Amino acid sequence: MRRFAFIGFAIAALLAPTLGKTQSQTGNPPPQKEAAPDVPDAIAVPSGEEVALFARGVGWQIYTCQTSPEGKFAWALKAPEADLHDRKDKVIGQHFAGPTWKLKDGSEIVGKAAAKVDSLDPESIPWLLIKVVSHSGSGLLINVTDIQRLHTHGGQPPSQGCDQAHQGAETKSNYTADYYFYAPAK
Repeated sequence: MRRFAFIGFAIAALLAPTLGKTQSQTGNPPPQKEAAPDVPDAIAVPSGEEVALFARGVGWQIYTCQTSPEGKFAWALKAPEADLHDRKDKVIGQHFAGPTWKLKDGSEIVGKAAAKVDSLDPESIPWLLIKVVSHSGSGLLINVTDIQRLHTHGGQPPSQGCDQAHQGAETKSNYTADYYFYAPAK
């Protein structure tokens, strides 16, 4: 037992000179911040904000067959349903109705679309600027004020299949998108 205590003490003594030092003092580079993407002005975030988090959404856009006030049938967005992945492809949260983004750290935000531009791919859902309207919990999303949905692939509703015989029917369209979460610069 004393041998293990001595070994633990020796390891602690060897590490002591590096404890409390910053990464730059130890020779390790500081962590790099996520760069803000280049986007059209219509969906740019206000100055003074920086990327707080990047996540890749992988999932579905869920649509319901509904009638418009003019009596025409069309697919209407019901909700997204996606997992949020970090840069290492680890699932860090979910994106669902609201629209809501919830991370495994307990932080959650709800947003409202503020602006959109067509995707570079006409078969894909638009790129969006989303304003955060509410926060809950604590964690990485607590200070987020804006979100950009970019680099979308897929997610458009089908071009057919919504008619009187299918009113109320649901369909899911696969999609992926990059989400950039912004907070005031520190």
